[in-house]
Amino acid sequence: MFVNGPTAHILDQFVATFGNARPKRLGIAVSGGSDSLGLLLLARQWAAQGGPEPYAVTVDHGLRAASRDEAAGVAALCARLGVAHKTLEWRGWDGAGNLSDQARRARYGLIADWAEAGQITDVALGHTLNDVAETFVMRLMREAGVDGLAAMAPSWRQGTVEFRRPLLQVSRAEMRRVVEREGLAWVDDPTNEDEAFERARVRKALAALEDLGVTARGLGNVAGHLGEVRSTLYWYVFLAARNHVSFDRGDVMVDRKGFRTLPRDICRRMVQEILRWISGADYVPRGKAVALMLEAIRGGNGMTLHGVMMSVETDHLRFAREPKAVAQTRAAPGEAWDGRWQLDGPWPDGAEVATLGEAGLAHCQERLQPGLPRSSLLASPAVWRGGHLVAAPLAGFAEGWTATLLRDEDMFFASILAH
Repeated sequence: MFVNGPTAHILDQFVATFGNARPKRLGIAVSGGSDSLGLLLLARQWAAQGGPEPYAVTVDHGLRAASRDEAAGVAALCARLGVAHKTLEWRGWDGAGNLSDQARRARYGLIADWAEAGQITDVALGHTLNDVAETFVMRLMREAGVDGLAAMAPSWRQGTVEFRRPLLQVSRAEMRRVVEREGLAWVDDPTNEDEAFERARVRKALAALEDLGVTARGLGNVAGHLGEVRSTLYWYVFLAARNHVSFDRGDVMVDRKGFRTLPRDICRRMVQEILRWISGADYVPRGKAVALMLEAIRGGNGMTLHGVMMSVETDHLRFAREPKAVAQTRAAPGEAWDGRWQLDGPWPDGAEVATLGEAGLAHCQERLQPGLPRSSLLASPAVWRGGHLVAAPLAGFAEGWTATLLRDEDMFFASILAH
């Protein structure tokens, strides 16, 4: 199909984005639109040339009456093409909050779970150059900074699954030609033309701007340049963190004197990374909330944000888990607690991991050693059996138990460079 044809260069770009890290199995997210169908055809052709075996997946969000039929249509097409296919359903919308954000998170979560269950390490998404340009304009309208205006990330990891966007340098028109050459028809989501939706309005605006020379490729190039700027900024955050950040049994310590010498934007990004590393949240807090924390630091005051407490000590800033954020968190034997801690020891029947809290800390008073402050200990993991404290390794009440930090120091520094 593409070996010597006019679209062969698209397959070359698709394959090149994987470099030497070529998986044995490749998940393909297929909605039925032109971009994802073209992606499916490219993956199928790559497989015919010795590439990974494609496995297609469609998420039916159930938000439109036609979504079930569209998913069935994708399944039927995959059957004709000889590609394994799975439809996943999401019915989690309760009418509250940001629908687009919730649907996106649910979609990637469902796909990641599907991929892990099928031992699929990589999943390709059909975002194109046009998506980069549209997203750039939408974020420009919100007066976003470098992070918001930078190009879409070509890949990111969720659990054990690597999500990839191999078509970010390919236009939607090129992908439609790929589909048309196979004689296939794609599904047009009606929301793409409904001006009640921001992206539909932006698409029409971009079409009008082409007469002025403002093209999707040009905007994509600008977004790419800003992506390089973002990477450079995070390199300096990494260097600053190496010089000024230390760790104390899950708490993050920042040298106050060194922190004061850093540019404000580097301070902001460092604080965001610390908050995300401790909380385990998918997204970092932005805007006014982080600005308030920076002002609190400047004024020598503590503050809680994102489930993390920041306190000002003589020589250091201490960032620790907020006790309230983990007060109801539980973990069974062998499970990670708060996504951060693994407790190991002589498990009695009926035991579980929960926060130490006030009751547990009172039981440990005679064994406490100088080190972690009271607030950090309150949010530390402990083993409970009913209302009886079995062990609290971080509070000196070990009783043959150990507490291992799962997100370690190396992971913190690596996460900074992952941007």
